[in-house]
Amino acid sequence: MAGQFSFSFSGDDIDDEGQAGPGPGPGPSHGNEASALASSSASAFPVAGKPVLPATRHDLSDMLSKLPSKIAYSTLDVDLDGNGSIRLPRRELWDVRVQLMAEEDAGETEPGLGKHDVKTGVYEGGFKSWESSVDLVKVLHSSNPFFADAARVPRIIELGCGTALPSLALFHWALSVRTAKYPPISIVLADYNPTVLQLVTLPNFILTWALHQRTQFAFLNEAFSTEGELELTPEVLTAFQTYLLGANFSLLFFSGGWSAEFVDLVTSADIPAAETDLKQVTIIIGAETIYSPFALGAFTQTIFSLMEHDKAKGHEAEALVGAKKLYFGVGGSLDDFVVQARDRGAIVEQVREEMEGVRRGVVRCSLPT
Repeated sequence: MAGQFSFSFSGDDIDDEGQAGPGPGPGPSHGNEASALASSSASAFPVAGKPVLPATRHDLSDMLSKLPSKIAYSTLDVDLDGNGSIRLPRRELWDVRVQLMAEEDAGETEPGLGKHDVKTGVYEGGFKSWESSVDLVKVLHSSNPFFADAARVPRIIELGCGTALPSLALFHWALSVRTAKYPPISIVLADYNPTVLQLVTLPNFILTWALHQRTQFAFLNEAFSTEGELELTPEVLTAFQTYLLGANFSLLFFSGGWSAEFVDLVTSADIPAAETDLKQVTIIIGAETIYSPFALGAFTQTIFSLMEHDKAKGHEAEALVGAKKLYFGVGGSLDDFVVQARDRGAIVEQVREEMEGVRRGVVRCSLPT
């Protein structure tokens, strides 16, 4: 039986106002083994009579054209374990609601903008931020992110990205170091729901760029017309695209269920590293993506398919997975992921553990060479 539910984790989880630590929600898919991935009967979210959303790639220019004239945001300060902090912006959920009602789209009935954390097979948590994402931000900071390495072609894949705060942190850090002299870098942002990508993921990237660059450009500073709002003028959106091109950035957006088709779609967007004779290195990120046994199996199969694809091409790849030790009432756990990954022959190490409040951790997963 599938349906809607609230995790009811604790007051430590991130709410609409943005209190403690952020991150994306889980996103669904199908499958266990490679053959099972191709079978619709292997759906990770078996809602009777309801098909899983198909894997779809979304064009950035088209997404930009659908943005409202301005967006409201708040910022979240993440302490980096005593090594400074990072301020990450997030579009306000009330602003998303206002946009939807103004468009006479889904309004108050839009899945994810109500009281439920997840509506199985309909909405997978992407509008809200989850505390394991803060853990991933801290791990990524401490591991000396590879995007500043001019000898490698980096790729970031965030599965179940939602508000995408781990990827936003990497983007924020890269803004300070990358220029056109660096090899191309792609950030792949995948969420089950295309509305999440359009309404929060992309706006958060624009906000991160604009806040970082506002002191360098008068038009950007003026676009922050009031505290907590950014006007998305044609000049702002054009400058955003121009910056991405000039700094060799690619933002790639994918929606739909995790499936063989999803993996094929993502891998078909590989950066042509062979043209530069440089090795591609991939980090796959997932926060709170294993909240149920169904989601756990689909997510595990997906990251293994992606890592095996890279390994076959001679590239480096690893996954960083942040999750709670146990999702009460739903059945998923970080320990179950570790067991499944090791059963597949992966090397798994715990790189972070949080003991206060709801217990959670971050593990690094890679294939043996």
